[in-house]
Amino acid sequence: MKYTLAFDTTAAACSIALFADEKYSDGFVKEMDFGQAETLIPEIDKLLKKHQLTFQEIDLLVVCTGPGSFTGVRSGISAARAFGLACPHMEVLGITAFEGYTHALTYSPEEIAERNVVIIETKREDFYFQIFDKHLQPICPASAANREDIIKELRDKKVTFLGDGVERFLATSTGLSLHAIKSAHFPDIKDIALCGIYKYHKKEHNYPKPLYLRAPDVCVKK
Repeated sequence: MKYTLAFDTTAAACSIALFADEKYSDGFVKEMDFGQAETLIPEIDKLLKKHQLTFQEIDLLVVCTGPGSFTGVRSGISAARAFGLACPHMEVLGITAFEGYTHALTYSPEEIAERNVVIIETKREDFYFQIFDKHLQPICPASAANREDIIKELRDKKVTFLGDGVERFLATSTGLSLHAIKSAHFPDIKDIALCGIYKYHKKEHNYPKPLYLRAPDVCVKK
């Protein structure tokens, strides 16, 4: 039996999933604005002990690489890399939140539009976004932009919106032709895991690197 472990600390939750032979076995999800890094390791330990597993038995580790909070992205990737160093046999892959959100459309193909846009909250005036075509292939790099610039990219297209930034983005009229709306507070960890499994089979071994789309919010103490 082959085991996959996936986790995400980039959004407003700590999410973990365990797959056995590519089927979901068990997991942990808790919404939280802070404390994901402190929660992650103890909950992974509980999950593995519950199923009488050790890290030496995990074949594939999948981590969400962002975008999201600077601390959350850094914590998740640091943990994944550390586990990979401790278990050289384990394959470690990175999946973006954009890929995780988009994977949800594979369960409902009738909601796939000419343009499928993942909008992720930045908690500033702008948004993180990436646009995918009707085959769910990216047609632009992941970026940060203001609302009007994103709308300009979508004129005269049928559009499906996904992500945790959708509610704020659509709070006022966009003038776009909306096909479907799928708002969620964070990507489903099962989708993150399945994206990783798919890439593993395609031999797209993306070693996890943080997806930072802007500099972190910092201030200098006076």
